[in-house]
Amino acid sequence: MSLETFWFIIIGLLWAGYLVLEGFDFGVGMLLAVIGRGGTKEETNTRRRTMLTTIGPFWDGNEVWLLTAGGATFAAFPAWYATMFSGFYLAMLLLLVALIVRNMGLDYRYKRDSDKWRAGWDTTIIIGSILPPLLVGVALTNLIHGVPVDRAGNFTGNFFTLLNPMSLLGGVTLVAVCLVHGAFFLALKTSGSIRDDARAVARRVAPVTAVLAVALLVWVNVHTGTVWSWVVAAIGVIFFLGALVADRAGRDGLAFAGTFATIAATVACYFLAAYPDVMPSTTNAAFSLTVHNAASSHLTLQIMTGAAIVFTPIMLVYSAWNYWVFRKRISTDHIAPQSDPLAEVEVGR
Repeated sequence: MSLETFWFIIIGLLWAGYLVLEGFDFGVGMLLAVIGRGGTKEETNTRRRTMLTTIGPFWDGNEVWLLTAGGATFAAFPAWYATMFSGFYLAMLLLLVALIVRNMGLDYRYKRDSDKWRAGWDTTIIIGSILPPLLVGVALTNLIHGVPVDRAGNFTGNFFTLLNPMSLLGGVTLVAVCLVHGAFFLALKTSGSIRDDARAVARRVAPVTAVLAVALLVWVNVHTGTVWSWVVAAIGVIFFLGALVADRAGRDGLAFAGTFATIAATVACYFLAAYPDVMPSTTNAAFSLTVHNAASSHLTLQIMTGAAIVFTPIMLVYSAWNYWVFRKRISTDHIAPQSDPLAEVEVGR
């Protein structure tokens, strides 16, 4: 295996890691609008604090996967990075703004004991949890669909070029999958009424999500699929169906693992279907960027490989330890009154 192919696989793994981990964060954020409501304002606040506390130790660490994926692309495939980030500039800007505003909501909603204050930041969390998976889904699907690229590797389209039917389906599907993924995460991490409501939402949304996912994977593979991408797509569908069966049986861990594996398999399907292209050109297939003509020098890839061998295990061990420490379920009973500053539960602390 060449180093170019190796780093193409690594970048695929980084995107998979980002979407399976940040995916449940996004799902929990979306669900604030659905199951984060109680009979009174105090009950609503307590439910939402409980939901956000489940992702508190994880959400900022999960975003590191996105930064690492972008950094690895810049270092390993500078031509791919340049074309993608120039062509997708507005979409990437919207993504960053949505993430920044969402993160501000996660930190600042606790800074003042005011219903209006919290409601405003909750809105930013909800919107900031919907837009990123929508934009990421559109962007990644465009890497399968193809974009107008000229002989020099320059993107010649505009923002609306990215909004083709296949890519829009990719964005909507990722939003739906993250919603189900987040619901299964809440069912795994909470007890009581929030767990029951999360499972109920997952059961209502899952059939629509399954239809969207199957349609997207079939479209991707018909457009530019290989035998392996078809196989992995089928595995992803089987994992999703297995998650639904596990949920029906009350096996929250298996249900969450099922959607976890589904997202990972979908990303693998994308990268298998795209290879060796990293930026297919709809202008002329000869202008497409590939793992070979977009890669850095062999020496650069060798240095990157050495660094990855040293630091990747450290990152994985730390992440696993973090999830192990915060593995227990919580409920609204664990949330102290908002007015008690000494008992305040701050997300991310």
